[in-house]
Amino acid sequence: MEWLPIVAVVVTGLMVGVELSVAFVVNPITDALPDDARILARAHGGRMLGRVMPFWYIGSTLLAAATALVEPDAAALAWTAAGLLVVSVVLSVTLLVPINDRAKQWTPDTAPDDHHEQARRWDDLHLVRLAVIVAAFVLLAIASAR
Repeated sequence: MEWLPIVAVVVTGLMVGVELSVAFVVNPITDALPDDARILARAHGGRMLGRVMPFWYIGSTLLAAATALVEPDAAALAWTAAGLLVVSVVLSVTLLVPINDRAKQWTPDTAPDDHHEQARRWDDLHLVRLAVIVAAFVLLAIASAR
């Protein structure tokens, strides 16, 4: 099972990388577009990533927990990483997904008047979630290196 911590770090690291790029590359580019294009881009991104990310988050959580089971010397670090990933899932389901579920249906004709505020709220919550998953990734990487 020596491969398991490596897989956990790679899978979780790739997820963190995608979420970093959403926060610091994709959304700033999208936000610079004209309003109609911004609405359509965010809706498309929400649909596309909304299909993949639940599996990625849950998979990363399970891999971190499995790492805790196979790496007894680093179990506390890996369990903490798994716990942080659980926190990220709870944040996602309770706060980010409801906004995303609305936004992915928007068109320039159907977006609500407060769509900018809702997008900003999602971005702010995403940064909180990002901090949580970065911390989990760092702990998981340290646990896997032991």
